[in-house]
Amino acid sequence: MEKEQKIQNDRHSLSHLLAAAVLNLWPDTKITIGPAIENGFYYDFDFSSPISDKDLPKIEKKMKEILKKWDKFEKIEVSEKEAKEKFKDNLYKLELIDELTKDKQKITFYKSGDFVDLCGGGHVGSAKKINPDAFKLSRVAGAYWRGSEKNKMLTRIYGLAFETKKELDEYIKLQEEAEKRDHRKLGKDLGLFVFSEIVGKGLPLWTEKGAIIRRELENFIVEEELKRNYKHVYTPDIAKIDLYKKSGHYPYYKDSMYAPIKIDEEEFMLRPMTCPHHFELYLSSPKSYKDLPVRIAELAKLYRYEKSGELTGLMRVRSFCLADAHIICADDKQAKEEVAGALDLIEYISNIFGFKMGKNYWYRLSLGDRKDDKKYFKDDKAWEKAEKSLREVLKERKCTFVEAENEAAFYGPKIDIQMKNFSGKEDTAFTVQYDFVMPKRFNLIYTDSDGKEKETIVIHRSSIGAIERIVAILIEHYAGAFPFWLSPVQVVVIPISEKQREYALGIFKKLKEEGLRVELDESNETLGKKIRNSKLQKNPYMIIVGDNEVKNKSVTLESRNEESMKDVKLEEVIKKLKKEIINKK
Repeated sequence: MEKEQKIQNDRHSLSHLLAAAVLNLWPDTKITIGPAIENGFYYDFDFSSPISDKDLPKIEKKMKEILKKWDKFEKIEVSEKEAKEKFKDNLYKLELIDELTKDKQKITFYKSGDFVDLCGGGHVGSAKKINPDAFKLSRVAGAYWRGSEKNKMLTRIYGLAFETKKELDEYIKLQEEAEKRDHRKLGKDLGLFVFSEIVGKGLPLWTEKGAIIRRELENFIVEEELKRNYKHVYTPDIAKIDLYKKSGHYPYYKDSMYAPIKIDEEEFMLRPMTCPHHFELYLSSPKSYKDLPVRIAELAKLYRYEKSGELTGLMRVRSFCLADAHIICADDKQAKEEVAGALDLIEYISNIFGFKMGKNYWYRLSLGDRKDDKKYFKDDKAWEKAEKSLREVLKERKCTFVEAENEAAFYGPKIDIQMKNFSGKEDTAFTVQYDFVMPKRFNLIYTDSDGKEKETIVIHRSSIGAIERIVAILIEHYAGAFPFWLSPVQVVVIPISEKQREYALGIFKKLKEEGLRVELDESNETLGKKIRNSKLQKNPYMIIVGDNEVKNKSVTLESRNEESMKDVKLEEVIKKLKKEIINKK
């Protein structure tokens, strides 16, 4: 903990140093705020003329010059009048000073060298302890003042900072690898999806290749869920607003829902979730205790408004397909069993993808806040019971998990499956939620063995999350080199010259008949160029056909990993490839 606090203090101190360097180079700049963040720091500025990443080396050089002259960070307590006099030409600082005064907090400056900033503290004891070789400015970005789109766009300068140069270098190397794996770049290079301004932000268009990956994932999850007794259904992408008012989603999720559409004097909405649709299906016929649990699943197209600045490739979009399900249970015991079953499915799928518990993903128990009845449904007893049940499920599995306050759904706690991408950003990939609210709102009941009607419990769960998000995760996880069963193109048939074209065409047709995804490279390029092109597209296999193969009625199979099977019968190759599909290597 002491080490963590030290590096946080280093990072916060460096944000002051950054501000001092910027003011030295551009004296008319208005400084605002600069906190320490994970892996570094940033500071937001209001420049009179724009700067870019090209200016970072100059700023960094100035930071190191100033650092040599700095010693301690001196705390100075000032009055409101003194603070406002110091920052009389800086509206941003004046706003912060007014807030501190309103909240009856002390106003403090911190001074190092000639630089003074409004600050609450959290610095190193001496600037001499900051390692000048262990920090680096990384990028320039835009950021609204106080994070609000209603405010002015400022310039944010990010920096990286660690205890040692070795840690900094290792992190930079990791970031370079993350850039190579970035699903937005690879998705474009491999021709998987595109975005169009005229179609709209956050609305991906899937190419033929990208659609193949989607379809394979969708088929995989539907088949697996059917094995586990889920009932797969279809429900409409649009519904009357009354449905979402009944469920309670409308007031809670109103800001992330699209505006109502008026049809025949009624208001409809593009659906942001499937829960109420599935509840209406449950209610379409009476249920007894013998029918439960009922597992209703759907690959559901959903629509949610995301701010433009939050849209990120396929990770955060405005239209997505969720592998969704709602399990209606008789009681808490059954609910716990179904939560465990949902986690079994998630772990099975994760293993297929090559994700390892603890390394690639972990569990987070997301809890509610009893005091916040605006965000969460008010029923303390139900919250206690639900959180206890999920905690018990995780403990019984003997798995590592973290608990997070104020991260629950409005209708109950949840288990989030958290993943970090290669750039270090954490996202929720899948989720399992305990719901004690919807059964009340929709009167989700069943007839028990004693002939009495009783209220159910609902488990919301997503097995592979949003298809868009899992594709993004998988692109980065595999660096675009999908396993054979998922690859858009599984085999490229490459004749060495025109002389082998007819034989190669026969192989191509045979592989097609066997259900394999295959391409025939009939270009006039050299063999080396054809092989290179196939590897750039990260295709798993190539079948090379030359005079020897034609003569022996054989093929040579080469993988993108340089493995090869020379002069073998096509039937043997097909058998091997089909086995890989079945095993989902």
